[in-house]
Amino acid sequence: MAKKIDFSNLNLQDALDLAILIEEEAKERYEEFAKQIGSTRTGDAGSFFASMAENEDKHGRELAAQRKNIFGTRPSVVTIDMIDEVSEVEAPEYSQARSFMSKKHALEVALACEVKAYNFFAKALPQLKNDEVKKLFTELKAEEVAHQNLIKDLLQRTSDSMDPEVEPGDVDEPSGL
Repeated sequence: MAKKIDFSNLNLQDALDLAILIEEEAKERYEEFAKQIGSTRTGDAGSFFASMAENEDKHGRELAAQRKNIFGTRPSVVTIDMIDEVSEVEAPEYSQARSFMSKKHALEVALACEVKAYNFFAKALPQLKNDEVKKLFTELKAEEVAHQNLIKDLLQRTSDSMDPEVEPGDVDEPSGL
């Protein structure tokens, strides 16, 4: 049985490792969605998911650089097995992918993921004892609010249609689904 994360004893290195794993999981899921759904033009759901994967990757690299700057190459003790209980913190659930998703639908999925991540950090904060970890989780929680606001702004500038985007010549299901 995998060891679970004890938030009350989480140190800064482990918190950074956890945050990096969360970003990696989200990046990988957005990449899967982009591949499964496909993209026929700039700005469609598939290209939006690809851009979300890039954003998650960028944030993960920033966290990894911060970790390396503080802890060097010290090995991580936090593993993906340890976060089963907190998996899909920021990643969309597999069931969210739909054939010919509209961009608005994709934005709604991403917004829900940013809300999930905010809720994760907000729920973890009262359990934390380490001040450095509290500071990190407070910063990560604030970033999730900023991400939500960016997506809400995109939603306001996007067509109101949640109807699937179907083009002449489309088949019933994209090959990736």
